[in-house]
Amino acid sequence: MNKLLLIILATAVTSSLVSETSTVDASDGKIYTYRNDNGVAREIEIHFPKGHDASEELVPGIIMFHGGGWGGGDRKQFRYLCQYFASRGVVAATVGYELAKKAKEAKKGEGSRKRVCIRDAKSAIRWYKQHGNELGIDPKRIVAGGGSAGGHVCLLATTNPDLNYPGDPKDYDTSVAAYLLFNPALSASDAKDPEVDFLHHLKADLSPAIVFFGTEDKWLKGWNPAYKKIKSLGIKNVEFWVAKDQAHAFFNQQPWADVTITASDRFLNKLGFIKGEPTLVRSKKEARLIKKP
Repeated sequence: MNKLLLIILATAVTSSLVSETSTVDASDGKIYTYRNDNGVAREIEIHFPKGHDASEELVPGIIMFHGGGWGGGDRKQFRYLCQYFASRGVVAATVGYELAKKAKEAKKGEGSRKRVCIRDAKSAIRWYKQHGNELGIDPKRIVAGGGSAGGHVCLLATTNPDLNYPGDPKDYDTSVAAYLLFNPALSASDAKDPEVDFLHHLKADLSPAIVFFGTEDKWLKGWNPAYKKIKSLGIKNVEFWVAKDQAHAFFNQQPWADVTITASDRFLNKLGFIKGEPTLVRSKKEARLIKKP
């Protein structure tokens, strides 16, 4: 058997294995710059549905913000999720934003170091809306989300009217139609700076949300007061799901990545943003979310 034939057979076997173990192509999307900061490009990576024609149809849009403690992380965290939802007919984006300096390096008197992340997130959402027609996005059906610090950033970017970048087009607001929140990192210490405190900005008009936490996640103590206030305000459109015995960021690993994405798909289906059943193949490993009252 010659060398060329061996290479062809090896490639075929590899392709077969990929198709059997993954139902999502997690390749890169298209990169855009949503803002320039003194020569530094702030980038948004967008995944489009196959055959999507912006001139013919406006579809829902998803915009995700990665975690990493406000000072780390990368937009690739939500590349898999974005590629999946693109396969479901949604334009999906994952955003890079200015990372905050370490707490000990942050300048005193300027508020929480988390402010810079929120400011960039607001710029990204405004850019997404401003370019909705060319991207083929319906600005009234934009879903925002994030994991850990990104969940916090997402919530503040969409509920706090302040922390706006001076050059942003103010005729585009940052409100969204729904949320996908993966263990959002809320903290009692945020109360020291109302600009980054979700409890301070949480109102009864909060958009529908689905929220995931592991029962062993230490950040639950920050979410619980928010969930208590959500219920006290009479908000009934927030789904709170937990994964038993799982710690922080459990959703980044399989089978939980597929389990949480599937739950998010069903949530968006109920809102009328997606049609049909989720298309991810169920993992053979037992993994079940429990809905909290």
